[in-house]
Amino acid sequence: MRTTVSRAALSLAALGLLAAGCGAEAGGAGTSDPAPDTRPRAVKVAAAWDGSPAAEIWRKDYYPMGDPVQLPEGAFHNDADKEAYLTQNFVLRGDLPKTPQKDAKVAWRDGDALTLPLMGARAAYDKLDGNDGPGPRLTVTGAKLGRTTLETSRGPATVPAWLFTIEGYDTPLKHVALSPAEEPKPPIEPVDHPSSELWDLDRLVGVSADGRSVTVRAHHGACDDGPAVEVLETDGSVVLSGYIVGTKDGICTLQLLSKKVTVELDRPLGDRILLDAFTGRPVRGAE
Repeated sequence: MRTTVSRAALSLAALGLLAAGCGAEAGGAGTSDPAPDTRPRAVKVAAAWDGSPAAEIWRKDYYPMGDPVQLPEGAFHNDADKEAYLTQNFVLRGDLPKTPQKDAKVAWRDGDALTLPLMGARAAYDKLDGNDGPGPRLTVTGAKLGRTTLETSRGPATVPAWLFTIEGYDTPLKHVALSPAEEPKPPIEPVDHPSSELWDLDRLVGVSADGRSVTVRAHHGACDDGPAVEVLETDGSVVLSGYIVGTKDGICTLQLLSKKVTVELDRPLGDRILLDAFTGRPVRGAE
């Protein structure tokens, strides 16, 4: 998930909405409000992006859509290992190799390629290990440079990756050895704040192998039945509009939650840009 100041501000605004949107009694029944009309905003976002300089940049550079970390087969063996990964609690018991080269290639299926700076093994490991606190840990005993396949804004690509050996696992944990390009400035401003009609999405989870469905994590609160996502498709973009369904009366705790939602498309995503109607930005995976 992007951790920019704007995303933090949006989350705080959402928490304020959660507090303000609850009634005076706890345990009230849910409402049956009709689905909001998200189309006008989605149309504006699509019109701003389609054919824009920002869209041209998005289709030429390297923007990963999938998670840069790919877990070992069979992960995780137990709850302790899962907790260690989720809390970024790793320990290094061995040496990491020096970067064998300065640059590496991203290669797409259509034959296009880009040469980009290669991320070192230490830098990749530091992205995994963000916690020095107590608790269970995963032990890294070594690493070597390899390659993997990753979904990008231009479709699946073969990219360099550091293959970390994890104690107790037969296959490595892979971390992509490239950093994404800087996002182009969006051609449209975000919505001012979350409302009952539109919320920002959390992140992209994945695109199906045939490109006909997209799974995202969508935000919602503690006093509702969860999120829903509407889709608007054009030749150049796919705009996703997240909103909350089944809001309940009563006292509401300040919780910003997220839930997986899968959206079916009329045709494969291809190189169309996947956009969040709320932010006016491309929907990205974990970084």
